[in-house]
Amino acid sequence: MDDIDENGYRVNVGIVLCRNDGSVLLGGRKGSEGWQFPQGGVQVGERPDAALYRELHEEIGLAADDVEILGKTRAWLHYDLPSKYVRRHVQPLCIGQKQRWYLLRLVSADCRVQLDTTALPEFDRWQWVDYWRPVQEVIFFKQQVYAQALMELAPLLFPGGAPPRPRWWLEEWGADDF
Repeated sequence: MDDIDENGYRVNVGIVLCRNDGSVLLGGRKGSEGWQFPQGGVQVGERPDAALYRELHEEIGLAADDVEILGKTRAWLHYDLPSKYVRRHVQPLCIGQKQRWYLLRLVSADCRVQLDTTALPEFDRWQWVDYWRPVQEVIFFKQQVYAQALMELAPLLFPGGAPPRPRWWLEEWGADDF
């Protein structure tokens, strides 16, 4: 059972999987046109780092020895669900998610990525994309959290400075410097 905190936020881990060239893995949501990072709920009594490895395997078939943890966000990042997505008939009521984001580097071959490790796969396709692109690709109500996570994690992947923000970057997603 997923952990829902006292404020109605589902406790969640997000995974930014990168390669040495700075690209990141985006998964295509099964049966839809949507794209997102691997992520998933922390179960009641589960530690976030345990949930990280469970979700890594469930969503993209990777094990702990396929990746290196480069870091994680200092705090939980929150987003609210738009009203039409709130399942009011389910208890406890979940109004959004609070997420701890992890930056992982793939240390094994791309062929280790598998999307069919569970009976109900989350993704039906995946691709490596430029570092900032996931902010544009994810559903609108997650864009701010994606921008926050990527901005905070960028210095871990790009110690000499992150790639420039694209022209489509919105001012409310964050300033141009860290």
